[in-house]
Amino acid sequence: MVERSRRADARRNEESLLEAAAAAFVASGVEAPVRDIAARARVGTGTIYRHFPTRADLIIAVYRHQVDACAEAGPALLAGGATPHTALARWIDLFVDFLVTKHGLAAALQSDNTGFETLHAYFLDRLLPVCAELLDAAAAAGEIRSDVEAYALMRGVGNLCIGADSDPRYDARRLVGLLVAGLRQAD
Repeated sequence: MVERSRRADARRNEESLLEAAAAAFVASGVEAPVRDIAARARVGTGTIYRHFPTRADLIIAVYRHQVDACAEAGPALLAGGATPHTALARWIDLFVDFLVTKHGLAAALQSDNTGFETLHAYFLDRLLPVCAELLDAAAAAGEIRSDVEAYALMRGVGNLCIGADSDPRYDARRLVGLLVAGLRQAD
């Protein structure tokens, strides 16, 4: 029992640390000082280095953690009783939140570090099936058009989010909302 609760505590601590790192990356970029991340997570800097010996290790873990959270949210939203279109719209909101953080990581993800090379494939492997499941459910319910591919929708959402970094007047979430609403249009 003690072993199991320690593991649960360790998982919660790591999750808290990853969420704190993600928030720090959004606020200050991937070069945010480790002491700031530690303060947000309410742990010592040694704890961060024990779990993630290099900054690249931390960035990769944050990215994977966020991809996993987004992937796990899709089926939960669909099972949550909302209409499939509502579940899709809520998942797209979560995806937009993820993309905002991802853009903060973009420069690091394009570096020469070999650990970053597999992240895009991981992203696609985890998120495309979830998006496709949500689209299929909404199409089967007759709520949206049936000719929308998951990759195209995710790529479109990603492209709409790009301008949010450089122009405070640009409202990516509103534009993405219009895109999702437009899925309801019949051929």
